[in-house]
Amino acid sequence: MTAETPPSDYRLLVPRDWFRIDLTQERWRGQLKTFVDKEFAAGGTPAEVARSVWVTLRNTAENGLTRGALEFFLRTEAPEASAMPASLLISWPPMPRGLAPTPDEFAEVLTQRWGQAEVDVIDLPAGRTVRSRTDTNMDFHVHMPGGAGYLHLAFSAPLSGTHGPMGNLCEAMAHSVRWV
Repeated sequence: MTAETPPSDYRLLVPRDWFRIDLTQERWRGQLKTFVDKEFAAGGTPAEVARSVWVTLRNTAENGLTRGALEFFLRTEAPEASAMPASLLISWPPMPRGLAPTPDEFAEVLTQRWGQAEVDVIDLPAGRTVRSRTDTNMDFHVHMPGGAGYLHLAFSAPLSGTHGPMGNLCEAMAHSVRWV
């Protein structure tokens, strides 16, 4: 693959304790239900809480699918807690080839759109990347070779936040992206 040839796929290192849901398959709802059932099987958590987590995660996946979502990874941050899990939603939003803004232009748009977020342009092994961060969310928009747009890695860490060990893990995962 040359710098001008769009990649056919990507590779990303994700720790084994993150539960993977393949959003390109019809069975993704069943996979998501398996995760929620497993996490709340120990009892002690009201059924309404499990149902609320299920609905929120399902809505996140469905919303992501409208924007080109491919994979959804989930990790419980505190086994005894009934909080939302940490998550990674990977998307490749549809964009006509060659019409993607440059990383600097994209960063400017995101800065205007999300005034509260820290937005910067960084260099990852996979290419120039626009990173945005709030206290609980971290997004990486990795510029793809060949004018194919951006691969979007959307991390959410509602319990531990993005300014600590979980944030460092999200950074490391983003740095592992490679084009195939």
